[in-house]
Amino acid sequence: MPGRFWLRLLQLATCIGLGLMDSASAIAWPGFEPVPGFPEEIRWTRLPSGIRVCVDSPVKLNASRRVLVIYATPNGSTIEQTLGCAATKGQDYRFDLQNVLAQVRRWREVNTDEEILLSVVQAPQLSWPGFRTDHPKAAVIIRDLVATLTDEFQVDRVILACHSGGGSFVLGYLMSVETVPQSIDRILLLDANYSFTEEQHGKKLLTWLRGGGTRKLVVMAYDDREIMLNGKKVIGPDGGTYRATNRMVNWIRPESELVESIVGDFHQTTALDGQIRLLVHPNPENKILHTAMVGEMNGLLEGLAWETPHAADWGKLGGPRAYRKWVQPTPLQEPAVPRATLAPATDVVRLNFPARPADSVTGSQFLAQIKDLPRRDREAASLQELARGNLPDFLRQLVVLRVDFTDATGTKHVAEFHVMPDYLAIGSNEDFFRIPLTPASAVKIADQVGGSLMTAKISDDIFAAATVKLEPRPLTRDRDAVATFYQHHAIIEEQWQGKPRGPLVAGIKKDLVLTNRLKEKPHKVAIYGWHQSDGIPIQPLYTGHVDWYVDYSHGVRLISNRIIVDGHPQTVVDVLKHSVLHKLLSDEGAIDVVEVRRAAEW
Repeated sequence: MPGRFWLRLLQLATCIGLGLMDSASAIAWPGFEPVPGFPEEIRWTRLPSGIRVCVDSPVKLNASRRVLVIYATPNGSTIEQTLGCAATKGQDYRFDLQNVLAQVRRWREVNTDEEILLSVVQAPQLSWPGFRTDHPKAAVIIRDLVATLTDEFQVDRVILACHSGGGSFVLGYLMSVETVPQSIDRILLLDANYSFTEEQHGKKLLTWLRGGGTRKLVVMAYDDREIMLNGKKVIGPDGGTYRATNRMVNWIRPESELVESIVGDFHQTTALDGQIRLLVHPNPENKILHTAMVGEMNGLLEGLAWETPHAADWGKLGGPRAYRKWVQPTPLQEPAVPRATLAPATDVVRLNFPARPADSVTGSQFLAQIKDLPRRDREAASLQELARGNLPDFLRQLVVLRVDFTDATGTKHVAEFHVMPDYLAIGSNEDFFRIPLTPASAVKIADQVGGSLMTAKISDDIFAAATVKLEPRPLTRDRDAVATFYQHHAIIEEQWQGKPRGPLVAGIKKDLVLTNRLKEKPHKVAIYGWHQSDGIPIQPLYTGHVDWYVDYSHGVRLISNRIIVDGHPQTVVDVLKHSVLHKLLSDEGAIDVVEVRRAAEW
């Protein structure tokens, strides 16, 4: 196995401005891990943008023809769930839906002419459409990720495959390149062509297909126009892959003769002398076949095998599962590598909040005061209470975190900094209210008490070190209403179940953060985090909301501006803008806090 792929990823991670790595460093695990029970090894990495990548490979790669399958995860599924494993009681149902790794194993068994590698790529927030909307460099990152995987594994051909929202990765890739590289040999859209348009994708696909007769486009869909869930139609009047596939038929009709046929339960349309294959299940029973086509019906295997010398050897489209003996018995998991550790307190560091006045209102009393106030008055009332020290005492006891990194000269740097154990709240230890704030209010109170907002890296570090990790509990209605603020606070308290106050907690809120992106986006708020149990944040770094927008999920966790670096006292502001030491606190390069705040116009 050419291990230089991971070395290359680490090298790329240090190149500021390169599209693949949208920050100056990446979190990567370059070691080779055996897959228990199979002659394979697997590797994982995680990009600063939040993208996760794993590669599964045969243990020994020879110099024969080498193929890389890049599979983009569907909305809502992790890499682990997409790879798949046997169904067991109490396990998330998604693990036994696609079984992508088992299907590739079956294809390796049949197709001994080629060495087949599988790379599964997962978007932040488990949504490729969301990533492309939220991340300003999404197109460049996707383009360079495909190019790097292709180059470093020295493959002869690449197959881009996807299911559901993973189609946004593949179709987004088409839009990110001027011409599709010769290395791309096959594209599989497995019920994933929702966003196809002739204007955006048709011309590039035609140019690519006409560049070589072995290139294939395989599309799988079903009649989803009338499917129902909980008594309501799932697909709107213009959506769905059935309509998208009809758009593809209309796109190709003027360019090629269409050949219609029946393959099992599917209607098949081929074009360009068989280079294009469109399979549509008529769905006479009006079932939801979205994932069934990929897993139960062997959809990935069908796409890989079509018009190859082994097309008839692996099983058949429509089922039964042709890969049962290759299903992983238990889930594969990315190894946990701590990013930060709790450190013993060397001295007492506090934020400079005044003592809580005896006549302070409680959290529930404050709720009654602000529930009907306009936004501006609510913010003013919250600032007033915090400025006079009306917050629980347990928030005043900061928690010490220790982080480190080794610079290009081999010198190890260590920092200790102090963070609030929980989010800003108003009230007493017994009756308090976690209160969301605008960034202007947050930095105003931070300045008053000698604190600072955090960065996305610090948010990740806090989750890694937290001793109390609660599952996120999202809400969907009236997100910016005070009643919803308190409803979410009450949900957290229900989860808390009498645990002592003071330990570092994570998983309960998105963080207001500092980021260089705000220099290009005045009057915006930057949010990040709300980590799930696997460490993946629900919210990638996002700067789309106007800076007066606040909803129930936002939280303000202040850190002390005092920090100890290599044994010497410094400030968070100075460390963040340092050309080397910023890596202790930032994954996106040096951050000049003064410039960011001035540009953001908070």
